[in-house]
Amino acid sequence: MTVAAGVFAPGHLGELTRLVPFEMVDDVLVATGRTQSRVRLLPARVVVYLLLAGCLFAELGYRQVWSKLTSGLRGLPIASPSGSALRQARQRLGPRPVRALFDLLRGPAATSATQVRWQGLLLTVIDGTTLVVADTPANTGRYTKHRCSNGSSGYPQLRLSALLTCGTRSLIDAVFDPVSVGELDQARALTRSLQPGMLLLADRNYAAADLLTTIAATGAHLLIRSKANRRLAMIARLPDGSWLSKIGALTVRVVEARISITTTAGTHTGDYRLITTLLNPHTHPAAALIRIYHERWEIETAYLELKSSILAGRVLRARTPDGIDQEIHALLIVYQLLRTAMADATDSQPGLDPDRASFTTALNTARDQIVHAAGVIAETVIDLVGVIGAQVLANLLPERRLRTKTRMIKRSNSKYQARGPNIDRRSYKATTSIDVISPDP
Repeated sequence: MTVAAGVFAPGHLGELTRLVPFEMVDDVLVATGRTQSRVRLLPARVVVYLLLAGCLFAELGYRQVWSKLTSGLRGLPIASPSGSALRQARQRLGPRPVRALFDLLRGPAATSATQVRWQGLLLTVIDGTTLVVADTPANTGRYTKHRCSNGSSGYPQLRLSALLTCGTRSLIDAVFDPVSVGELDQARALTRSLQPGMLLLADRNYAAADLLTTIAATGAHLLIRSKANRRLAMIARLPDGSWLSKIGALTVRVVEARISITTTAGTHTGDYRLITTLLNPHTHPAAALIRIYHERWEIETAYLELKSSILAGRVLRARTPDGIDQEIHALLIVYQLLRTAMADATDSQPGLDPDRASFTTALNTARDQIVHAAGVIAETVIDLVGVIGAQVLANLLPERRLRTKTRMIKRSNSKYQARGPNIDRRSYKATTSIDVISPDP
């Protein structure tokens, strides 16, 4: 909370303020040269919390977000800034402090959960997605619209790539650029955050030879799917059916497997080829590598939480590239704070899988805490679980079932794209089998 000119200016994030305290924000403002000698109605610290709160209420304008921040502070002389004052305050702050705050908060969530590691290696995953931004002259000067056969998309787009931890789904690093910058270029930038003791999972788009070499040079191991028609020379056959090959100067191990999923409706079979720098078949068996690769889908769930749960499919608010920079880093910070609170909650019960924590429950509870201005100051005895964690533990998701269907749109955005009335939406109990294939030399 901040007092400016005798008027109370609310600056908090409810219970999440304990994860991003006032002192942390003030240090970031000093480090980025955004401290203010002039007393203002909207100090820089307040504007940082306003940006973060705006991501929790993506459906509201900033004046309505301000109302949420002040609704739990009745009886105090609350500031009532205009829309233009809020806009000028955001422009005055700029993107640097929010970017620096994200750099402080990003990284694997601290947890004792065994599900985030495999054979002592931290499971990480990398992938990209797109977000849409406001269609303004300033934005279209940097972010272009997607071209298609009948013109272009309605809104400009940007590409976001993230490196995150499986299990807790906490963000290790993220970058975003115009869509003209490809996922491979962004992946090369994200390798700055890879280190020994990590196992990176990725889809076949990331199996480019130079990128594999760059990843291996960080000391991290990789497990990446490869195209089935890629020519890989067999150097040596290994006892578990996998084999050694070379991609450029990098020695890799190739695992080919046929995966079958059987239900009462029948059996579906598909072939996979993975490449890895884990060369020892005794410590890292081929069948186990195939099973652990499924964790790659964790990042798809994370993007669902960012784009659907938080943003609800909405276009980003900001009307300038600097505003986009601010907003995306604020969005990533809020996501990381929620994921940290969820990890603290599941970690309080040894053996509990972090996957069972409900992101929607954490998000809605955090919103309520802002409206009530609750949990801003920690008590003498700090409760790492808090109200958000208590709600997460009270509403755990069931254990994840085996997936039997491809990802598809069940509710079409347009009646002309509908799949028809004969979509099978039933759930089936399923079993899976993995057969490692050892091809002829």
